[in-house]
Order: sequence, then C-alpha cells, then structure tokens
Amino acid sequence: MSPFTIAALAVGMSIDAFVASVSRGASFKRPRFKEAMRTGIVFGVVEAITPLIGWLAGVVASQYVQTVDHWIAFILLAVVGGRMAMEGFSRSEEESSSSDNRSLIVLMATAIGTSIDAMAVGVSLAFLDVNIVIVAIAIGFATFAMSTGGMLLSRLIGPRFGKWAEVVGGIGLIGLGTSILVDHLTA
Repeated sequence: MSPFTIAALAVGMSIDAFVASVSRGASFKRPRFKEAMRTGIVFGVVEAITPLIGWLAGVVASQYVQTVDHWIAFILLAVVGGRMAMEGFSRSEEESSSSDNRSLIVLMATAIGTSIDAMAVGVSLAFLDVNIVIVAIAIGFATFAMSTGGMLLSRLIGPRFGKWAEVVGGIGLIGLGTSILVDHLTA
C-alpha cells in the first residue's frame, strides 16, 4: 500500500470523527483547547485500536477466503463508505447539535461508534499486503488531528458543512475499495 493510499485511507476513516467533533464543539459556547485535545486523543486512540482488532479477525479468517479477498475488501469498503455517505446526506443540522455531549462517557461512546468502520476496514486490510501498525498509526494520527481541529473550528464550520465532509469521505472509501478490486482483477 503506497503512502498516498495510506494517507487517503487515514483521512477517509477520520471524516466521521471530524464530523462528530464539529458537532461536539458546537455544543460548547466556546470550545477550549484542553477540551479539543481531550476529544482528539480519545478519538485518535480508539480509531487506531479498532483497525488492529479488525485486522486480527481478518487474519484468522484469511486462509479460508484468499481467492475472494479482494471482493471482501471491496464490499466492506463500499458498505462502510456508502453508509458514511448516506448518513451525511440524511443528517440534519438539528440532529447534529441537539444533544448535550460533553461528558466523558458520551465522548467514549461516540469515539467507539465512529470507529466501527475502522474495524471493518481492518478486516479488509488483513487480506492485503499491508503493515497494519503503520496504517493504524496513520488512522489514529489523522483522527487525532481532524478531531482536535474539528472541535476548534466548530464555531466557524458548524454541523452544516460537517455532513458534506462525511459524504466526501464515504465516496473516497468506495473509490479505495474499487481501486483494490480493479488492481486484483487486472493483476
């Protein structure tokens, strides 16, 4: 996997955390740097761990599905990307900013919820020749940066634009899955 592909994957996996952090930041009157860092760290660590868990599950199953691994990667990425894009299209401004999401419990639950897609991507990466540790670190770092930035930029961006970022991230994951499929079918 090329450095560009890893970076694209990391950014694509971070979009939902960015959107959640923009929404979280909008619930604060003026998000402080400390709260933005806390959000970024929690989101980044959780998002870095979940592809490792998915990758381990995929490695266990890989010997049984090597002949169709590229199809599995394509389907998983297409489903995750499609879900992200559809959620972006269906998200309303009120839905994004209506709840009080300041507690650590809500922060953890949100981080886990936004990282489920990273676990599915980790499963698909088990069928490819990738260094999962580098990919997981890249995803964690991108998520940290985007979540922290999302909190700090929330007053300017607002939930209205966050949904479009989620749509673009979903389309990017579908494109990545398509690229994997085409590479394997033409090899």
